[in-house]
Amino acid sequence: MAVTNIIVGERPQESNVIPIVPGMRTDVSGRQVRNVILLSLPDDEYSLIRPHLEAVDLPHHLILHEPAEKLEYGYFLNEGMTSLVVLTSDGRSVEVGIVGREGVVGTPLAVGLHRGPYRAIMQISGSGLRMKAAVMEDTLLAAPTLRIALARYALVQGLQVAQIAACNRLHEIEQRLARWLLMCQDRVDSELLPLTHDFMAQMLGTGRPTVSLAAGILQRAGLIENLRGSVKILNRKSLEGAACECYGVIQHFNGGLGLK
Repeated sequence: MAVTNIIVGERPQESNVIPIVPGMRTDVSGRQVRNVILLSLPDDEYSLIRPHLEAVDLPHHLILHEPAEKLEYGYFLNEGMTSLVVLTSDGRSVEVGIVGREGVVGTPLAVGLHRGPYRAIMQISGSGLRMKAAVMEDTLLAAPTLRIALARYALVQGLQVAQIAACNRLHEIEQRLARWLLMCQDRVDSELLPLTHDFMAQMLGTGRPTVSLAAGILQRAGLIENLRGSVKILNRKSLEGAACECYGVIQHFNGGLGLK
């Protein structure tokens, strides 16, 4: 599904721009900004990029970019969750990272790269703000706090990818599923996660029967409830105990990113 293009560097008409309200950060249409990176910027830098941030709805299964294709936008999520997925030539896939309102989709742009190695796809619908890639690169020259924040996030995301790769290779499916559900909840801040067993199997690089068996084990332990088309987390503390050590390691990497 494509998102309608806008002209590089296009600025909204001044009559349509809603001024910044003291103590509150909004986009030019007046919608509240919830993205952690954008909220962390000093006022002068946010005012610099604000005219170039376009509000977009991000429906379920929207592809933000494909591997090896030129990046057209950087996306700052306000809500929802994006999966970063590796695709193989035989049609299989596995998730290697996730992005919520703590980060940005399109991290290669932070270091001057114009293509990414993963498919970025919305797995939990939401909304956000996007900026043209060319505008983002130009803006980073005049926005040192944003430049540092994006570079830091790119590094943390790389560490996350490496840890998840090790987890997928070394740990049992129940542990991996527990870790993954916790990571999802951290980014959507809800007990109810709209995730099917088919989707979870794709993201964990395994078969649906294997995921259903693991989800059944976690349900019988009273940690989750498997509902039609979704999973409800009942006991987060115990679910953390059921997860492998990778969740704690990833949380250590994520310190300061605005996650739980």
